[in-house]
Amino acid sequence: MLLFRLFADKIKKCIDEKYHHLVSVEPPKNIEFGDFSTNIALRLSAHLASSPMQIAEQLLQQLQVDPDFQDINIKKPGFINWKVPLNLLLRCLPHMLKNDYGRLDLGNGNKVNIEYVSANPTGPLHVGHVRGAISGDVLARLLSFVGYDVTKEFYINDAGRQVDNLAHSVYWRYCQLLGQDLNNDVEYPGEYLIPVAEDLISTYGDKFLNSPEKEWIDLFKMTAIDSMLSCIKKDLADLGVFHDVFYSERELVVNGEVDKVIQTLQDKDLLYRGILDLPKGSDAEDWEQREQLLFRSSSFGDDVDRPLQKADGSWTYFATDIAYHKTKIDRGFSILIDFWGADHGGYVKRMQAAVHALSNATIPLEVQLIQMARLLENGREVKMSKRAGTFVSARDILDKVGKDVVRFIMLTRRNDAPLDFDFAKVVEQSRDNPVFYVQYAYARINSVLKMFASTLPDHSIKEPTDSDFIDTPEYWPLIKTLADWPRQVMMAAQHHEPHRLAFYIGEVASTFHSLWNCGKEKEVLRFILPNDIAKTCARMYLLTATRNVLNLAFELMGITPVEELR
Repeated sequence: MLLFRLFADKIKKCIDEKYHHLVSVEPPKNIEFGDFSTNIALRLSAHLASSPMQIAEQLLQQLQVDPDFQDINIKKPGFINWKVPLNLLLRCLPHMLKNDYGRLDLGNGNKVNIEYVSANPTGPLHVGHVRGAISGDVLARLLSFVGYDVTKEFYINDAGRQVDNLAHSVYWRYCQLLGQDLNNDVEYPGEYLIPVAEDLISTYGDKFLNSPEKEWIDLFKMTAIDSMLSCIKKDLADLGVFHDVFYSERELVVNGEVDKVIQTLQDKDLLYRGILDLPKGSDAEDWEQREQLLFRSSSFGDDVDRPLQKADGSWTYFATDIAYHKTKIDRGFSILIDFWGADHGGYVKRMQAAVHALSNATIPLEVQLIQMARLLENGREVKMSKRAGTFVSARDILDKVGKDVVRFIMLTRRNDAPLDFDFAKVVEQSRDNPVFYVQYAYARINSVLKMFASTLPDHSIKEPTDSDFIDTPEYWPLIKTLADWPRQVMMAAQHHEPHRLAFYIGEVASTFHSLWNCGKEKEVLRFILPNDIAKTCARMYLLTATRNVLNLAFELMGITPVEELR
């Protein structure tokens, strides 16, 4: 049973079918008003010749005869609020014990491509990649759970200047290990390239020492890319992140996909040769006006038209990115979602314009910009620089706090909000640590259920009745919170906001811990009552449901629940 859908369906029966899409049900901002609220009266007022309050009064008269709407009331400017009766809440409990509780058919099998991480293979994953990796992975799990056909994709930027610079950095290490010190003005001087150079020496010896670049650059480039990509995949696996597709930019170029998409845009009359104005904030003295091949991106919502070819005739990054997204369209995806670093914000409009043009406005491209996670150690920020080789890698934080802590903390803020990752706080056992607080709730539930099994072995958990909870309203908030799980799943999936899962299980934990504390103060509220077996069994049923909902959320978040805290 899905409460929010049950109430939405009841409201729909009171209005014209053509307005059914306007109906929404959610908790009110002020919990004193009730358990659920709808703004349908406000939304209908835009279509009917009546005020929201008048519409709300008419709906109230129809809804208040339904016993499922308890303490129904109206608040200005036209919100209808109500409480859920206990008997209806208890009817939800058996559903909470199922492994598919909260599973919805929102996607209807539609194909979604989620591209995330896509780190340049010029070094190991650093903490800047981790947040997007986890958000993308959890969103993929979430959309799969609600019925989408999801493909998780990693775009390998293995073409262009940065991988040439990578090859030169490896060659510098190669020569250095062979006793020849070259100018160390290289792009990637980090020590992580030493093992790559050692492998080359092991296989080829000093064959390439003092050799011209053309003899070694391709080999060094591919060896370095393969090594870095293997390292990235290992780190992702240890984070619990697995991709279905690794798509190579180099193969895209070699296979002529860029040439094909340029021709497609040409056939659509979306290219022309022109001269761009001086970009805002640029120095006029350094600006060289020249005729360029331009894409009419301003016709599709971008600020200006964009160049596709460099002065030397090679394609711009934008041109290859257009070709790459064209392959997604050709592969039959109906929704495209990309996770990018926050520093790529200025690139969003042009990419959306290209997808709009290539798909004839039939396929949306959503770009989630991921703010950096700020690492703190001993109260001080840890600075990072891949090029300088002084960065905190994903491996560093994995080895220090473990996968589950990293995944949970990275989901405690919206993607577009800054996030502090304090090494000291994420491992402390306190209420201020959300990871511990939730895992502690799970461990406590397990402890209570084990105690029940050992102290009352002849009794089994049973489905509750009204009489089991009618005189203990302190238990109702936990039942209500668990009943809200399907709506939370729906909201997180519809808005593509995986952080809602972390917020939700934090609320479950808080509600449970409050109930635990009530039992310490009042014996009648304890979970196990040796003198009242019926109520004890009913409470064990509720705790079993709580554990199952936490398990479902943990699974979507890619986190392993802790059975027992020591």
